[in-house]
Amino acid sequence: MAIYTDQTGKSISLSTIPTRIISLVPSQTELLYDLGLDKQVIAITKFCVHPKEWHRDKTNIGGTKSVIIKKIKALHPDLIIANKEENIKEQVDELSTHYPAWISDISNLQEALRMIHSIGLITDTLEKAEAMIETIEMRFARVPKINGAIRTAYLIWQNPYMTAGSDTFIHDMLARCGFENIFNDQTRYPTVTIEEIKNRRCELLLLSSEPFPFKQKHAEALQTQLPSTKIILVDGEMFSWYGSRMLHAPEYFNALQKKYIFD
Repeated sequence: MAIYTDQTGKSISLSTIPTRIISLVPSQTELLYDLGLDKQVIAITKFCVHPKEWHRDKTNIGGTKSVIIKKIKALHPDLIIANKEENIKEQVDELSTHYPAWISDISNLQEALRMIHSIGLITDTLEKAEAMIETIEMRFARVPKINGAIRTAYLIWQNPYMTAGSDTFIHDMLARCGFENIFNDQTRYPTVTIEEIKNRRCELLLLSSEPFPFKQKHAEALQTQLPSTKIILVDGEMFSWYGSRMLHAPEYFNALQKKYIFD
């Protein structure tokens, strides 16, 4: 019997290496794939779009905030992987009364790396997980440092506009790009106005592809209201997916820095 403590401080007991895993978190689903756990993962959410073949072929158990508990019970999982922020507590609590549920809670790079290590340990893929962690750390260390932080706002939603506060993974990724979050005095995902963005002297406004899918038309409309601010559409997965997607984020951040400086 092995006991594992998750990132919320809750412990689970596993008598064997899990072979019927259900993932309720898109970024951690992608991690499980990259750890080589194709046979062990039996079901995922409809938002687990990477890899495409899993999205197409694996059993769909609903949305991250609307999992179909009856469907999960019918699959008899021996491990459920969830996230404190992305999943509904009441649903995870109910599932936890029937199955081992390991819950991540991530607001920065180091917590994300610890999650990868823990998942590797639980699934008997620790060697792959440690190699992945080493590569991620090396690539993040190579992201160029910018002289003078760029005053930045990152929007995840419109009507109302919503941004990321200082206790989020997005905030940590912005800092690693050399971008200063102008809403770092707030927490979670506060609503903001165009006037606030102006008053905080925003130099760079990043419009995320998720959860709201900002497009060029939104950037153009905002540009008329913020003529002195550079506005760039960005891949939200690079800023908010805290699994193996982090292998690719540093190169993306490097290109984004160049786009801000030279375009």
